[in-house]
Amino acid sequence: MQDATAKDANASDAGTFDFVIVGAGSAGCVLANRLSADGRHSVAVLEAGPEDRDWWIHIPLGYAKLFRRPRVNWMFETAPEKELNGRQVYQPRGKVLGGSSSINGLVYIRGQREDFDHWRQLGNAGWSADDVLPYFRRAEGNVRGADDQHGSDGPLGVSDPHTHELTEAFIASAVHEGLPRTRDFNGVAQEGVGYFQTTSRNGRRCSAAVAYLRPARKRQNLTVITEALTDRLVVTEGRATGVLFRQGGVEKIVHARREIILSAGAYGSPTIMQRSGLGPAELLAAHGIPVIRDIPGVGADLQDHLQSRCVIRCTRPITLNDMTTSMVGKARLGLEWLFTRSGWLTIAAGHAGAFFRTDPRLASPDVQVHFIPFSTDKMGENLHPFPGFMAHVCQLRPESRGTVRITASDPSARPEIRMNYLTAENDRATMLAGLKKLRAIMHAPPLAPYVAAEVEPGPGAVTDDALMEHIRNKASTVYHPTSTCRMGSDPRAVVDERLRVKAVSGLRVADCAIMPSLVSGNTNAAAIMIGEKASDMILEDARAAA
Repeated sequence: MQDATAKDANASDAGTFDFVIVGAGSAGCVLANRLSADGRHSVAVLEAGPEDRDWWIHIPLGYAKLFRRPRVNWMFETAPEKELNGRQVYQPRGKVLGGSSSINGLVYIRGQREDFDHWRQLGNAGWSADDVLPYFRRAEGNVRGADDQHGSDGPLGVSDPHTHELTEAFIASAVHEGLPRTRDFNGVAQEGVGYFQTTSRNGRRCSAAVAYLRPARKRQNLTVITEALTDRLVVTEGRATGVLFRQGGVEKIVHARREIILSAGAYGSPTIMQRSGLGPAELLAAHGIPVIRDIPGVGADLQDHLQSRCVIRCTRPITLNDMTTSMVGKARLGLEWLFTRSGWLTIAAGHAGAFFRTDPRLASPDVQVHFIPFSTDKMGENLHPFPGFMAHVCQLRPESRGTVRITASDPSARPEIRMNYLTAENDRATMLAGLKKLRAIMHAPPLAPYVAAEVEPGPGAVTDDALMEHIRNKASTVYHPTSTCRMGSDPRAVVDERLRVKAVSGLRVADCAIMPSLVSGNTNAAAIMIGEKASDMILEDARAAA
Protein backbone atom coordinates (compact mmCIF):
# COMPACT_ATOMS: atom_id res chain seq x y z
CA MET A 1 0.00 0.00 0.00
CA GLN A 2 1.05 3.60 -0.53
CA ASP A 3 1.12 5.74 2.57
CA ALA A 4 1.85 9.45 2.73
CA THR A 5 5.26 10.18 1.18
CA ALA A 6 7.67 13.00 1.90
CA LYS A 7 6.29 14.75 -1.16
CA ASP A 8 2.76 14.50 0.25
CA ALA A 9 3.89 15.81 3.63
CA ASN A 10 5.54 18.84 2.04
CA ALA A 11 2.44 19.73 0.04
CA SER A 12 0.42 22.73 1.18
CA ASP A 13 -2.85 21.67 2.81
CA ALA A 14 -5.84 22.85 0.76
CA GLY A 15 -8.45 21.51 3.17
CA THR A 16 -10.55 18.46 3.95
CA PHE A 17 -13.96 17.83 2.39
CA ASP A 18 -16.51 15.06 2.36
CA PHE A 19 -16.29 14.72 -1.43
CA VAL A 20 -13.53 15.77 -3.80
CA ILE A 21 -14.38 15.94 -7.50
CA VAL A 22 -11.50 16.00 -9.97
CA GLY A 23 -12.59 17.81 -13.14
CA ALA A 24 -15.29 20.46 -13.58
CA GLY A 25 -16.49 19.17 -16.92
CA SER A 26 -19.90 17.93 -18.03
CA ALA A 27 -20.30 15.29 -15.30
CA GLY A 28 -18.17 17.05 -12.68
CA CYS A 29 -20.31 20.19 -12.69
CA VAL A 30 -23.45 18.08 -12.24
CA LEU A 31 -21.85 16.28 -9.28
CA ALA A 32 -20.74 19.54 -7.70
CA ASN A 33 -24.30 20.85 -7.82
CA ARG A 34 -26.14 17.72 -6.70
CA LEU A 35 -23.73 16.63 -3.94
CA SER A 36 -23.76 20.08 -2.33
CA ALA A 37 -27.49 20.75 -2.79
CA ASP A 38 -28.80 19.74 0.64
CA GLY A 39 -25.98 21.42 2.57
CA ARG A 40 -25.06 18.25 4.47
CA HIS A 41 -21.80 17.54 2.68
CA SER A 42 -18.76 19.68 1.94
CA VAL A 43 -17.60 19.42 -1.66
CA ALA A 44 -14.41 20.52 -3.42
CA VAL A 45 -13.97 20.62 -7.19
CA LEU A 46 -10.53 20.72 -8.82
CA GLU A 47 -10.31 22.08 -12.38
CA ALA A 48 -7.05 22.27 -14.31
CA GLY A 49 -8.27 25.17 -16.43
CA PRO A 50 -9.45 28.71 -15.68
CA GLU A 51 -12.82 30.28 -15.01
CA ASP A 52 -15.12 30.31 -18.05
CA ARG A 53 -14.74 34.03 -18.69
CA ASP A 54 -13.66 33.85 -22.33
CA TRP A 55 -16.42 35.64 -24.25
CA TRP A 56 -16.35 33.10 -27.08
CA ILE A 57 -17.38 30.32 -24.69
CA HIS A 58 -20.82 31.84 -24.33
CA ILE A 59 -21.47 32.57 -28.01
CA PRO A 60 -22.59 29.27 -29.59
CA LEU A 61 -20.50 29.61 -32.76
CA GLY A 62 -17.55 30.48 -30.54
CA TYR A 63 -16.45 26.84 -30.68
CA ALA A 64 -14.65 27.78 -33.90
CA LYS A 65 -12.58 30.36 -31.99
CA LEU A 66 -11.81 27.94 -29.14
CA PHE A 67 -10.76 25.02 -31.30
CA ARG A 68 -7.05 25.76 -30.90
CA ARG A 69 -6.94 28.07 -27.90
CA PRO A 70 -4.50 26.53 -25.38
CA ARG A 71 -5.82 28.62 -22.50
CA VAL A 72 -9.08 26.59 -22.50
CA ASN A 73 -8.21 23.55 -24.63
CA TRP A 74 -5.88 20.62 -23.94
CA MET A 75 -5.20 20.37 -27.70
CA PHE A 76 -4.21 16.69 -27.66
CA GLU A 77 -3.18 14.68 -30.72
CA THR A 78 -3.17 10.98 -31.41
CA ALA A 79 -0.09 9.01 -32.25
CA PRO A 80 0.26 8.37 -36.00
CA GLU A 81 -2.74 6.34 -37.13
CA LYS A 82 -1.72 3.48 -39.42
CA GLU A 83 -5.06 3.16 -41.23
CA LEU A 84 -5.20 6.94 -41.79
CA ASN A 85 -1.94 6.89 -43.76
CA GLY A 86 0.10 7.74 -40.70
CA ARG A 87 -1.71 10.97 -39.89
CA GLN A 88 -2.03 12.30 -36.35
CA VAL A 89 -5.60 13.30 -35.50
CA TYR A 90 -6.23 16.42 -33.45
CA GLN A 91 -8.15 15.83 -30.21
CA PRO A 92 -9.49 19.05 -28.65
CA ARG A 93 -10.76 18.72 -25.06
CA GLY A 94 -12.02 21.42 -22.71
CA LYS A 95 -9.62 22.75 -20.06
CA VAL A 96 -11.91 25.28 -18.37
CA LEU A 97 -14.93 25.31 -16.07
CA GLY A 98 -17.51 23.28 -17.98
CA GLY A 99 -14.84 21.15 -19.63
CA SER A 100 -15.67 20.15 -23.18
CA SER A 101 -19.25 21.38 -22.72
CA SER A 102 -17.72 24.88 -22.83
CA ILE A 103 -16.00 24.38 -26.20
CA ASN A 104 -18.07 21.72 -27.98
CA GLY A 105 -20.45 22.00 -30.93
CA LEU A 106 -23.62 22.16 -28.75
CA VAL A 107 -25.49 19.28 -30.44
CA TYR A 108 -27.94 17.65 -28.02
CA ILE A 109 -28.16 13.92 -28.74
CA ARG A 110 -28.66 11.25 -26.09
CA GLY A 111 -27.97 8.08 -28.06
CA GLN A 112 -30.24 5.19 -28.92
CA ARG A 113 -32.37 3.28 -26.43
CA GLU A 114 -30.57 0.18 -27.67
CA ASP A 115 -27.23 1.61 -26.45
CA PHE A 116 -28.31 1.69 -22.84
CA ASP A 117 -30.17 -1.61 -23.02
CA HIS A 118 -26.89 -3.06 -24.31
CA TRP A 119 -25.10 -1.64 -21.28
CA ARG A 120 -27.61 -3.45 -19.08
CA GLN A 121 -27.17 -6.67 -21.06
CA LEU A 122 -23.47 -6.51 -20.29
CA GLY A 123 -24.37 -6.88 -16.62
CA ASN A 124 -24.63 -3.23 -15.58
CA ALA A 125 -27.81 -3.22 -13.51
CA GLY A 126 -29.54 0.15 -13.39
CA TRP A 127 -28.26 1.40 -16.77
CA SER A 128 -30.99 0.29 -19.19
CA ALA A 129 -32.82 2.84 -21.34
CA ASP A 130 -35.72 2.94 -18.91
CA ASP A 131 -33.31 3.32 -15.98
CA VAL A 132 -31.44 6.31 -17.40
CA LEU A 133 -34.41 8.13 -18.98
CA PRO A 134 -35.41 9.84 -15.68
CA TYR A 135 -31.92 11.33 -15.45
CA PHE A 136 -32.02 12.68 -19.00
CA ARG A 137 -35.42 14.20 -18.20
CA ARG A 138 -34.23 15.62 -14.85
CA ALA A 139 -31.34 17.39 -16.55
CA GLU A 140 -33.32 18.79 -19.45
CA GLY A 141 -34.86 22.24 -19.75
CA ASN A 142 -36.36 21.79 -23.21
CA VAL A 143 -38.08 24.77 -24.83
CA ARG A 144 -40.64 22.36 -26.30
CA GLY A 145 -41.98 21.47 -22.88
CA ALA A 146 -42.21 18.24 -20.93
CA ASP A 147 -43.59 14.88 -22.01
CA ASP A 148 -42.84 11.24 -21.27
CA GLN A 149 -39.44 11.55 -23.01
CA HIS A 150 -38.39 15.09 -22.12
CA GLY A 151 -38.07 17.50 -19.22
CA SER A 152 -38.74 21.23 -19.25
CA ASP A 153 -37.51 22.52 -15.90
CA GLY A 154 -34.02 20.98 -15.68
CA PRO A 155 -30.82 23.04 -15.52
CA LEU A 156 -29.60 22.17 -19.03
CA GLY A 157 -31.13 24.48 -21.63
CA VAL A 158 -32.14 22.67 -24.83
CA SER A 159 -33.31 24.82 -27.73
CA ASP A 160 -34.42 24.67 -31.35
CA PRO A 161 -32.23 26.29 -34.04
CA HIS A 162 -33.33 28.80 -36.64
CA THR A 163 -34.13 27.39 -40.07
CA HIS A 164 -32.19 27.97 -43.30
CA GLU A 165 -33.05 27.23 -46.90
CA LEU A 166 -29.91 25.13 -47.47
CA THR A 167 -30.67 23.04 -44.41
CA GLU A 168 -34.26 22.60 -45.53
CA ALA A 169 -32.96 21.44 -48.92
CA PHE A 170 -30.63 18.95 -47.20
CA ILE A 171 -33.53 17.56 -45.17
CA ALA A 172 -35.67 17.30 -48.32
CA SER A 173 -32.83 15.49 -50.11
CA ALA A 174 -32.51 12.95 -47.32
CA VAL A 175 -36.27 12.37 -47.45
CA HIS A 176 -35.95 11.93 -51.21
CA GLU A 177 -33.33 9.24 -50.53
CA GLY A 178 -35.69 7.33 -48.27
CA LEU A 179 -35.26 8.74 -44.75
CA PRO A 180 -38.27 9.82 -42.70
CA ARG A 181 -38.33 13.39 -41.45
CA THR A 182 -38.19 13.56 -37.65
CA ARG A 183 -38.68 16.34 -35.15
CA ASP A 184 -37.04 14.50 -32.27
CA PHE A 185 -33.82 12.45 -32.43
CA ASN A 186 -34.13 11.90 -28.66
CA GLY A 187 -37.53 10.23 -28.61
CA VAL A 188 -38.43 6.58 -28.87
CA ALA A 189 -36.68 6.15 -32.25
CA GLN A 190 -33.63 7.88 -33.65
CA GLU A 191 -33.75 7.05 -37.36
CA GLY A 192 -34.53 9.91 -39.72
CA VAL A 193 -33.48 13.42 -40.73
CA GLY A 194 -34.19 16.80 -39.15
CA TYR A 195 -32.80 19.73 -37.19
CA PHE A 196 -30.58 19.13 -34.18
CA GLN A 197 -31.55 20.69 -30.88
CA THR A 198 -28.74 22.49 -29.09
CA THR A 199 -27.51 22.94 -25.52
CA SER A 200 -28.30 26.64 -25.45
CA ARG A 201 -30.71 29.03 -23.83
CA ASN A 202 -31.78 32.42 -25.21
CA GLY A 203 -29.05 32.36 -27.84
CA ARG A 204 -26.22 31.59 -25.40
CA ARG A 205 -24.30 28.37 -24.81
CA CYS A 206 -25.62 26.43 -21.82
CA SER A 207 -22.49 24.60 -20.70
CA ALA A 208 -22.48 22.37 -17.64
CA ALA A 209 -20.72 25.20 -15.80
CA VAL A 210 -23.52 27.63 -16.66
CA ALA A 211 -26.30 25.12 -16.05
CA TYR A 212 -25.06 23.42 -12.88
CA LEU A 213 -21.98 25.02 -11.35
CA ARG A 214 -22.82 28.72 -11.53
CA PRO A 215 -26.06 28.49 -9.51
CA ALA A 216 -24.35 26.29 -6.89
CA ARG A 217 -21.28 28.45 -6.25
CA LYS A 218 -23.04 30.66 -3.72
CA ARG A 219 -23.28 27.66 -1.37
CA GLN A 220 -20.92 27.77 1.59
CA ASN A 221 -20.30 24.02 1.41
CA LEU A 222 -18.96 24.11 -2.19
CA THR A 223 -15.37 25.08 -3.00
CA VAL A 224 -14.20 25.42 -6.62
CA ILE A 225 -10.44 25.45 -7.18
CA THR A 226 -9.37 26.46 -10.69
CA GLU A 227 -5.92 26.35 -12.36
CA ALA A 228 -5.39 23.16 -10.33
CA LEU A 229 -3.50 20.50 -12.30
CA THR A 230 -4.04 17.14 -10.65
CA ASP A 231 -0.83 15.19 -10.12
CA ARG A 232 -2.08 11.99 -8.50
CA LEU A 233 -4.26 10.41 -5.86
CA VAL A 234 -3.07 9.58 -2.38
CA VAL A 235 -3.98 5.98 -1.55
CA THR A 236 -3.56 4.81 2.04
CA GLU A 237 -4.19 1.18 3.02
CA GLY A 238 -6.25 0.55 -0.09
CA ARG A 239 -8.35 3.70 0.20
CA ALA A 240 -8.18 6.92 -1.84
CA THR A 241 -7.88 9.69 0.74
CA GLY A 242 -6.51 12.73 -1.04
CA VAL A 243 -5.53 14.45 -4.26
CA LEU A 244 -2.17 16.08 -4.93
CA PHE A 245 -2.34 18.99 -7.36
CA ARG A 246 -0.30 21.91 -8.60
CA GLN A 247 -1.56 25.48 -8.50
CA GLY A 248 0.58 28.47 -9.34
CA GLY A 249 3.74 26.40 -9.09
CA VAL A 250 2.86 25.23 -5.57
CA GLU A 251 2.23 21.58 -4.69
CA LYS A 252 -0.99 21.24 -2.69
CA ILE A 253 -3.09 18.45 -1.26
CA VAL A 254 -6.81 18.19 -0.63
CA HIS A 255 -8.26 15.44 1.56
CA ALA A 256 -11.52 13.49 1.22
CA ARG A 257 -13.44 12.11 4.20
CA ARG A 258 -15.85 10.05 2.11
CA GLU A 259 -15.00 9.77 -1.58
CA ILE A 260 -12.96 11.06 -4.48
CA ILE A 261 -14.75 11.15 -7.82
CA LEU A 262 -12.71 11.33 -11.01
CA SER A 263 -14.56 13.31 -13.68
CA ALA A 264 -11.57 14.34 -15.77
CA GLY A 265 -12.77 12.70 -18.98
CA ALA A 266 -11.76 9.74 -21.10
CA TYR A 267 -8.15 10.96 -21.20
CA GLY A 268 -7.81 12.64 -17.81
CA SER A 269 -9.41 10.08 -15.49
CA PRO A 270 -7.32 7.04 -16.60
CA THR A 271 -4.04 8.97 -16.75
CA ILE A 272 -4.57 10.32 -13.22
CA MET A 273 -5.14 6.74 -12.08
CA GLN A 274 -2.02 5.58 -13.88
CA ARG A 275 0.14 8.28 -12.26
CA SER A 276 -1.35 7.17 -8.94
CA GLY A 277 -0.15 3.59 -9.28
CA LEU A 278 -3.51 2.27 -10.46
CA GLY A 279 -3.21 0.79 -13.93
CA PRO A 280 -1.31 -1.67 -16.13
CA ALA A 281 1.68 -2.83 -14.08
CA GLU A 282 4.15 -2.85 -16.98
CA LEU A 283 3.27 0.74 -17.91
CA LEU A 284 3.66 1.99 -14.34
CA ALA A 285 6.95 0.18 -13.88
CA ALA A 286 8.29 1.70 -17.10
CA HIS A 287 7.82 5.15 -15.58
CA GLY A 288 9.09 4.29 -12.11
CA ILE A 289 5.66 4.48 -10.50
CA PRO A 290 5.04 2.07 -7.59
CA VAL A 291 2.22 -0.32 -8.49
CA ILE A 292 -0.58 -0.08 -5.94
CA ARG A 293 -3.05 -2.08 -8.02
CA ASP A 294 -2.42 -3.77 -11.36
CA ILE A 295 -5.56 -2.79 -13.30
CA PRO A 296 -5.01 -3.60 -17.01
CA GLY A 297 -8.26 -1.93 -18.10
CA VAL A 298 -7.24 1.57 -17.01
CA GLY A 299 -6.66 3.42 -20.27
CA ALA A 300 -7.77 0.50 -22.44
CA ASP A 301 -10.82 0.07 -24.72
CA LEU A 302 -10.67 3.67 -26.01
CA GLN A 303 -13.44 4.36 -28.53
CA ASP A 304 -14.31 7.36 -30.68
CA HIS A 305 -16.45 8.39 -33.64
CA LEU A 306 -14.51 8.90 -36.87
CA GLN A 307 -16.06 11.11 -39.53
CA SER A 308 -15.61 11.70 -43.24
CA ARG A 309 -17.07 14.62 -45.12
CA CYS A 310 -18.58 15.85 -48.33
CA VAL A 311 -17.89 19.53 -49.18
CA ILE A 312 -19.96 21.41 -51.78
CA ARG A 313 -19.35 24.73 -53.52
CA CYS A 314 -22.72 26.51 -53.45
CA THR A 315 -24.31 28.22 -56.46
CA ARG A 316 -25.52 31.15 -54.38
CA PRO A 317 -23.93 33.43 -51.74
CA ILE A 318 -26.24 32.31 -48.92
CA THR A 319 -23.79 30.48 -46.65
CA LEU A 320 -21.95 31.62 -43.54
CA ASN A 321 -18.81 31.75 -45.71
CA ASP A 322 -20.28 34.73 -47.51
CA MET A 323 -20.92 36.62 -44.27
CA THR A 324 -17.28 36.35 -43.16
CA THR A 325 -15.53 37.69 -46.26
CA SER A 326 -15.75 41.32 -45.16
CA MET A 327 -15.62 43.36 -41.98
CA VAL A 328 -19.13 44.63 -42.73
CA GLY A 329 -20.46 41.07 -42.86
CA LYS A 330 -18.71 40.15 -39.62
CA ALA A 331 -20.08 43.26 -37.94
CA ARG A 332 -23.59 42.31 -39.03
CA LEU A 333 -23.16 38.86 -37.52
CA GLY A 334 -22.05 40.31 -34.21
CA LEU A 335 -24.77 42.96 -34.04
CA GLU A 336 -27.49 40.45 -34.92
CA TRP A 337 -26.42 38.21 -32.04
CA LEU A 338 -25.85 41.09 -29.64
CA PHE A 339 -29.29 42.62 -30.11
CA THR A 340 -31.45 39.57 -30.94
CA ARG A 341 -29.52 36.56 -29.58
CA SER A 342 -30.24 34.84 -32.89
CA GLY A 343 -28.76 34.35 -36.34
CA TRP A 344 -25.60 32.72 -37.59
CA LEU A 345 -23.67 33.03 -34.32
CA THR A 346 -26.13 30.66 -32.65
CA ILE A 347 -25.50 27.81 -35.10
CA ALA A 348 -24.17 24.51 -33.74
CA ALA A 349 -21.52 22.26 -35.28
CA GLY A 350 -24.43 20.38 -36.78
CA HIS A 351 -27.41 22.43 -37.93
CA ALA A 352 -29.32 19.39 -39.08
CA GLY A 353 -28.53 15.73 -39.12
CA ALA A 354 -29.54 12.27 -40.08
CA PHE A 355 -29.34 8.77 -38.65
CA PHE A 356 -29.63 5.84 -41.04
CA ARG A 357 -28.73 2.19 -41.51
CA THR A 358 -26.09 1.22 -44.06
CA ASP A 359 -27.65 -2.25 -44.13
CA PRO A 360 -31.44 -2.74 -43.91
CA ARG A 361 -30.88 -5.89 -41.86
CA LEU A 362 -29.57 -3.79 -38.95
CA ALA A 363 -31.96 -3.18 -36.06
CA SER A 364 -31.05 0.52 -35.67
CA PRO A 365 -29.01 3.24 -37.42
CA ASP A 366 -25.27 2.68 -37.56
CA VAL A 367 -24.22 6.07 -38.98
CA GLN A 368 -24.88 9.72 -38.18
CA VAL A 369 -24.65 12.80 -40.41
CA HIS A 370 -23.97 16.40 -39.35
CA PHE A 371 -24.95 19.04 -41.92
CA ILE A 372 -23.62 22.63 -41.69
CA PRO A 373 -24.38 25.57 -44.04
CA PHE A 374 -20.73 26.65 -44.17
CA SER A 375 -17.49 24.99 -45.25
CA THR A 376 -13.82 24.92 -44.33
CA ASP A 377 -10.75 22.77 -44.90
CA LYS A 378 -10.50 21.99 -41.18
CA MET A 379 -12.67 22.87 -38.20
CA GLY A 380 -11.25 25.89 -36.42
CA GLU A 381 -9.68 27.32 -39.56
CA ASN A 382 -10.96 30.10 -41.81
CA LEU A 383 -14.05 29.39 -43.85
CA HIS A 384 -13.68 28.97 -47.59
CA PRO A 385 -13.59 32.20 -49.63
CA PHE A 386 -16.38 30.83 -51.84
CA PRO A 387 -20.01 29.98 -50.95
CA GLY A 388 -19.96 26.49 -49.48
CA PHE A 389 -21.64 23.93 -47.26
CA MET A 390 -20.69 20.49 -46.00
CA ALA A 391 -21.83 17.36 -44.20
CA HIS A 392 -19.95 14.74 -42.23
CA VAL A 393 -20.80 11.09 -41.78
CA CYS A 394 -19.59 8.98 -38.86
CA GLN A 395 -19.89 5.36 -37.83
CA LEU A 396 -21.86 5.13 -34.59
CA ARG A 397 -20.64 1.82 -33.19
CA PRO A 398 -16.97 1.36 -34.10
CA GLU A 399 -15.31 -1.96 -33.36
CA SER A 400 -11.77 -0.55 -33.34
CA ARG A 401 -10.28 -0.08 -29.88
CA GLY A 402 -7.42 2.10 -28.70
CA THR A 403 -5.53 3.16 -25.59
CA VAL A 404 -4.50 6.22 -23.62
CA ARG A 405 -1.29 5.88 -21.61
CA ILE A 406 0.91 8.24 -19.66
CA THR A 407 4.32 9.07 -21.16
CA ALA A 408 5.84 10.21 -17.85
CA SER A 409 4.96 10.55 -14.18
CA ASP A 410 4.82 14.34 -14.67
CA PRO A 411 1.16 15.48 -14.94
CA SER A 412 2.11 18.13 -17.51
CA ALA A 413 3.42 15.49 -19.94
CA ARG A 414 1.16 14.73 -22.90
CA PRO A 415 -0.40 11.25 -22.90
CA GLU A 416 0.01 8.82 -25.75
CA ILE A 417 -3.37 8.45 -27.45
CA ARG A 418 -3.79 5.58 -29.90
CA MET A 419 -7.25 5.37 -31.43
CA ASN A 420 -6.48 2.62 -33.95
CA TYR A 421 -9.17 4.05 -36.23
CA LEU A 422 -10.40 1.72 -39.00
CA THR A 423 -8.38 -1.28 -37.79
CA ALA A 424 -11.61 -3.32 -37.76
CA GLU A 425 -12.85 -4.41 -41.18
CA ASN A 426 -16.46 -3.57 -40.34
CA ASP A 427 -15.44 -0.01 -39.49
CA ARG A 428 -13.95 0.46 -42.95
CA ALA A 429 -16.99 -1.05 -44.66
CA THR A 430 -19.45 1.06 -42.66
CA MET A 431 -17.58 4.32 -43.25
CA LEU A 432 -17.46 3.63 -46.98
CA ALA A 433 -21.16 2.76 -47.16
CA GLY A 434 -22.07 5.81 -45.08
CA LEU A 435 -20.04 8.18 -47.26
CA LYS A 436 -21.64 6.79 -50.43
CA LYS A 437 -25.13 7.31 -48.98
CA LEU A 438 -24.24 10.83 -47.82
CA ARG A 439 -22.92 11.66 -51.28
CA ALA A 440 -26.20 10.52 -52.82
CA ILE A 441 -28.12 12.79 -50.43
CA MET A 442 -25.89 15.77 -51.24
CA HIS A 443 -26.59 15.36 -54.96
CA ALA A 444 -30.31 14.50 -54.72
CA PRO A 445 -32.83 16.76 -56.58
CA PRO A 446 -33.79 19.09 -53.67
CA LEU A 447 -30.12 20.08 -53.13
CA ALA A 448 -29.09 19.91 -56.80
CA PRO A 449 -29.90 23.60 -57.56
CA TYR A 450 -27.42 24.64 -54.84
CA VAL A 451 -24.54 22.41 -56.04
CA ALA A 452 -21.99 24.19 -58.20
CA ALA A 453 -19.30 21.55 -57.67
CA GLU A 454 -18.23 18.87 -55.25
CA VAL A 455 -14.99 19.92 -53.56
CA GLU A 456 -14.62 16.75 -51.44
CA PRO A 457 -14.37 13.85 -52.10
CA GLY A 458 -14.33 15.42 -55.58
CA PRO A 459 -15.55 14.27 -59.00
CA GLY A 460 -12.49 12.07 -59.48
CA ALA A 461 -13.42 9.84 -56.55
CA VAL A 462 -15.69 7.39 -58.38
CA THR A 463 -14.48 3.99 -57.13
CA ASP A 464 -14.64 2.44 -53.68
CA ASP A 465 -10.84 2.49 -53.54
CA ALA A 466 -10.77 6.21 -54.30
CA LEU A 467 -13.40 6.93 -51.64
CA MET A 468 -11.51 4.87 -49.07
CA GLU A 469 -8.35 6.79 -49.89
CA HIS A 470 -10.29 10.02 -49.32
CA ILE A 471 -11.37 8.70 -45.91
CA ARG A 472 -7.80 7.72 -45.02
CA ASN A 473 -6.46 11.12 -46.07
CA LYS A 474 -9.16 13.39 -44.65
CA ALA A 475 -11.22 11.65 -41.96
CA SER A 476 -11.13 13.16 -38.49
CA THR A 477 -12.68 12.73 -35.06
CA VAL A 478 -16.15 13.84 -33.96
CA TYR A 479 -14.55 14.45 -30.53
CA HIS A 480 -16.28 11.64 -28.62
CA PRO A 481 -13.59 9.64 -26.73
CA THR A 482 -15.02 7.15 -24.22
CA SER A 483 -14.64 3.86 -22.34
CA THR A 484 -11.11 4.10 -20.89
CA CYS A 485 -12.32 3.24 -17.34
CA ARG A 486 -15.06 0.97 -18.55
CA MET A 487 -18.01 -0.13 -16.40
CA GLY A 488 -18.72 -3.85 -16.25
CA SER A 489 -18.32 -7.18 -14.52
CA ASP A 490 -15.64 -8.70 -16.77
CA PRO A 491 -11.96 -8.83 -15.72
CA ARG A 492 -10.95 -5.79 -17.83
CA ALA A 493 -13.69 -3.54 -16.47
CA VAL A 494 -12.46 -0.78 -14.15
CA VAL A 495 -15.62 0.26 -12.28
CA ASP A 496 -18.73 -1.59 -11.19
CA GLU A 497 -22.32 -0.61 -11.96
CA ARG A 498 -22.19 1.98 -9.15
CA LEU A 499 -19.05 3.48 -10.72
CA ARG A 500 -16.81 2.37 -7.84
CA VAL A 501 -13.25 1.52 -8.83
CA LYS A 502 -13.07 -2.18 -8.12
CA ALA A 503 -9.64 -2.40 -6.59
CA VAL A 504 -9.66 0.73 -4.39
CA SER A 505 -12.22 1.99 -1.88
CA GLY A 506 -13.32 5.60 -1.66
CA LEU A 507 -12.82 6.16 -5.39
CA ARG A 508 -15.28 6.42 -8.29
CA VAL A 509 -15.15 7.49 -11.89
CA ALA A 510 -18.08 9.44 -13.32
CA ASP A 511 -17.64 10.67 -16.89
CA CYS A 512 -17.55 9.26 -20.43
CA ALA A 513 -14.64 7.01 -19.46
CA ILE A 514 -17.11 4.62 -17.77
CA MET A 515 -19.21 3.96 -20.88
CA PRO A 516 -19.17 0.21 -21.60
CA SER A 517 -19.55 1.12 -25.27
CA LEU A 518 -19.80 4.35 -27.19
CA VAL A 519 -23.31 5.79 -27.47
CA SER A 520 -24.86 6.27 -30.91
CA GLY A 521 -24.47 10.02 -31.18
CA ASN A 522 -22.86 13.03 -29.52
CA THR A 523 -21.67 12.29 -26.00
CA ASN A 524 -22.31 15.46 -23.97
CA ALA A 525 -25.93 14.67 -23.04
CA ALA A 526 -24.93 11.19 -21.88
CA ALA A 527 -22.04 12.60 -19.84
CA ILE A 528 -24.46 14.88 -18.00
CA MET A 529 -26.81 11.95 -17.46
CA ILE A 530 -23.90 9.99 -15.95
CA GLY A 531 -23.25 12.87 -13.55
CA GLU A 532 -26.92 12.96 -12.55
CA LYS A 533 -27.13 9.22 -11.91
CA ALA A 534 -23.77 9.09 -10.15
CA SER A 535 -24.82 11.82 -7.73
CA ASP A 536 -27.85 9.79 -6.67
CA MET A 537 -25.76 6.66 -6.10
CA ILE A 538 -23.11 8.54 -4.13
CA LEU A 539 -25.69 10.17 -1.86
CA GLU A 540 -27.52 6.85 -1.40
CA ASP A 541 -24.29 5.18 -0.29
CA ALA A 542 -23.47 8.10 2.00
CA ARG A 543 -26.84 7.77 3.72
CA ALA A 544 -26.41 4.02 4.07
CA ALA A 545 -22.99 4.50 5.69
CA ALA A 546 -24.19 7.16 8.12
